[in-house]
Amino acid sequence: MPKVKIPRKSTSLDMTPMCDMAFLLLTFFILTAQFKADEAVVVDTPSSVAEIPVPETNLLTIIIDKEDKVYFGVEGQFTRDKMVRDMAGKYQVGITETQIKQFSLLPSFGVPITDLPAYLSLKSDARKKFKSPGIPVDSLDNQLRDWVAFARYANPNPMRIAIRGDQFAKTVAIKKVISTLQDQNINKFNLVTNMEERPVL
Repeated sequence: MPKVKIPRKSTSLDMTPMCDMAFLLLTFFILTAQFKADEAVVVDTPSSVAEIPVPETNLLTIIIDKEDKVYFGVEGQFTRDKMVRDMAGKYQVGITETQIKQFSLLPSFGVPITDLPAYLSLKSDARKKFKSPGIPVDSLDNQLRDWVAFARYANPNPMRIAIRGDQFAKTVAIKKVISTLQDQNINKFNLVTNMEERPVL
């Protein structure tokens, strides 16, 4: 007796819902992503096995490059706006509203307060090529101390401080920054490093 052949039906899946879901997720991530602004300087931080993450909000960052120049950055446009107004008032530096607006968009900078108006007047491309002299941290002219103080006054929330130093920066430069913070009774701060695997014992 011959076998009865059962006709095979082709299995087809409707991929329309899957494509809709993929495009919805893609749209969500594009609209909610925050692009990282260009830093004033790129540093190569040393490695460590520390696993404590740097906080993402209310963060004040002090950067030390390989030439021992000090850069400063703080989060929040309102904080930057109020901070630069207070600094300009203390050092009696004329700064326009356009320059203040431009400053509030900068993630970090490394120029003395007297050179800040000229730096802010530069176009974006010229500012990227500009060789920053760094913020003074000398005993006679310690502008970093004032930037830190005015940043803390401008932000009502407690600020976390992170020091990001290049692995080739001299210890003397880092000690100056730490002593500047300690002069203001700031003894708690984060040292930013690259993650390294913990050695197996």
